[in-house]
Amino acid sequence: METVHKIGRRKTAVARVYVSEGKGNVTINNRELKNYFTTGTLQYKVQQPLMLTDNLTSYDIKVNVYGGGVTGQAEAIRLAITRALVAINEENKAVLKPEGLLTRDPRMVERKKFGQKKARKKFQFSKR
Repeated sequence: METVHKIGRRKTAVARVYVSEGKGNVTINNRELKNYFTTGTLQYKVQQPLMLTDNLTSYDIKVNVYGGGVTGQAEAIRLAITRALVAINEENKAVLKPEGLLTRDPRMVERKKFGQKKARKKFQFSKR
């Protein structure tokens, strides 16, 4: 099996994932998974598609991720890994799709409009 390359996005985070056969090592920006994502929740998010398909020790994963915050980056990585697993084996789609892992979350930060404090908040209005 050659290396499978997929991209995942969430908010402003973009993750490029390279999946190849190996022992289950996950490297994110040349750092170990546990060093990059220190909380258990974020580590779980990254490993979720691997756990659901029983592939935790089957593949080595190399990730380049930039932009956004830590949660957005973790969810972008999760989407990219899910897409890679589906590309490797089409049967994984039946397990991952009901969990909602193949859906790209479209929610983005709304832009600030001119003449306003924030995206929706206005300056105080005085009638008199």
